[in-house]
Amino acid sequence: MFSDVGPLELVTLVILAVLLFGPDKLPEVIQNVVGFIRKVREFSDSAKQEVRSELGPGFEDFEFDDLDPRTLVRKQLMDNDALGFDEIRSAFDLRQDMTDVADAVRQGQGGGDEGGSSAPVSLLKSGSAAVPPEHPPFDRDTT
Repeated sequence: MFSDVGPLELVTLVILAVLLFGPDKLPEVIQNVVGFIRKVREFSDSAKQEVRSELGPGFEDFEFDDLDPRTLVRKQLMDNDALGFDEIRSAFDLRQDMTDVADAVRQGQGGGDEGGSSAPVSLLKSGSAAVPPEHPPFDRDTT
């Protein structure tokens, strides 16, 4: 609840409380605040128990955290995977393609060739070899 309150803010709040209420009334104010927080928690717990009992059988394991939209989406879509998110996620996974390219580059550098030939390695998945052009891209007319 107060996870974003740092030590400097806490010291500032304590100093303000001492200045506002004085050192004589501060313990009484703290007791009143703690008692109020305790009553709010008891009220919240009893309300949760009442809602669970009113829902009836089959909802004993109902958690109010499930009503949070982020939790609902995570449970319904990500855990169930009825929409095929795993397949979509694996389609965007490029690790296998990167390892294939890395292996092809290593073989092209002489790691897999014993003869030391520097034949170009085709990185195309279709299996078709690269065909060199019949003529250079820039023809020079020497006449």
